[in-house]
Amino acid sequence: MHHSQINGEIRKLIAEGTVLPAHPLALTAERQLDKTHQRALTRYYIDAGSGGLAVGVHTTQFAIRDVGLYRPVLELAAETAANWTTRPLAMVAGLAGPTKQAVSEARTARDIGYHAGLLSLAAMKSASEDEIIAHCTAVAAEIPLVGFYLQPAVGGVILSSRFWQRFASIDNVIAIKVAPFNRYRTLDVLRGVAAASALDRVALYTGNDDHILLDLVLPFDLRDKGVTTRTYFKGGLLGHWSVWTAEAIKQFERCKAARHKDSVPADLLALDARVTDCNSAFFDVANNFHGCIAGCHEVLRRQGLMRSLWCLDPNEGLSPGQKEEIDRVTREHADLSDDQFVAANLNKWLA
Repeated sequence: MHHSQINGEIRKLIAEGTVLPAHPLALTAERQLDKTHQRALTRYYIDAGSGGLAVGVHTTQFAIRDVGLYRPVLELAAETAANWTTRPLAMVAGLAGPTKQAVSEARTARDIGYHAGLLSLAAMKSASEDEIIAHCTAVAAEIPLVGFYLQPAVGGVILSSRFWQRFASIDNVIAIKVAPFNRYRTLDVLRGVAAASALDRVALYTGNDDHILLDLVLPFDLRDKGVTTRTYFKGGLLGHWSVWTAEAIKQFERCKAARHKDSVPADLLALDARVTDCNSAFFDVANNFHGCIAGCHEVLRRQGLMRSLWCLDPNEGLSPGQKEEIDRVTREHADLSDDQFVAANLNKWLA
């Protein structure tokens, strides 16, 4: 599928920027798919106002592939979304593994009705950049691609600006999730896309959960041969946005409204630090992100959107002290939560 075949409204939605929560995985005590709470999560993100969903990604747990849940989880999200709303939603499927696996997953996602694939390169750690580009090109022949610069702490590969120039030159690339949690590497991506003359085709999405609002509001000036090109991140595809989503969307809209202005409100700039503080607890920064998935689960569990913190890996859970950190940020940043919104709608979502 070529990006020109995507529904025009959805293509415009992706290009102009939107909120794409990374969908978690709800499990039973037996570590089987909990369809009731999985549907509730999808409905929650839609009613909160998300522009789409990212399913089968890191937050969904890459291990779904090892237990036969990749297709069922993608199908359940697509079916739930289609039955819950008639408004356009950008559906992005996570793609992983070596080329044969990633191509197969791209075909599965395309056949289910997903519009694009977010391509993890974690399986390509030992490959050269030439080999990785060949891998990406093969997958892009099946489905429009969203690039994924994943931080090394959770399996990402460090890539050069030249790599991102070559990647952005692939015709079926429509966006890049920039998530190295590193300002220098973030600039490498932006410089690469600019060098490929692809800023008008490849939408930049932040995945930098440590600086979400600054990425979304600040202009980035890129210099080449004395010429300045100014660009912006268009939207976000974030694990952090799997929680407190209704308020996150309000923050996104504030950032979007502040772009292209001569000045940015100081309160909006200061809010970035508060969101980052929350992320430090949810993503377990103190323990090198060990509890990043379980931390999001804990927030959703407290709201009733998940039954527990269960992950596919029984050894994956909250780190020592993480619960107390979540307690702290929930107390100190209570105005950033959407507890009231969830409480008012939870029974409907669980029905």
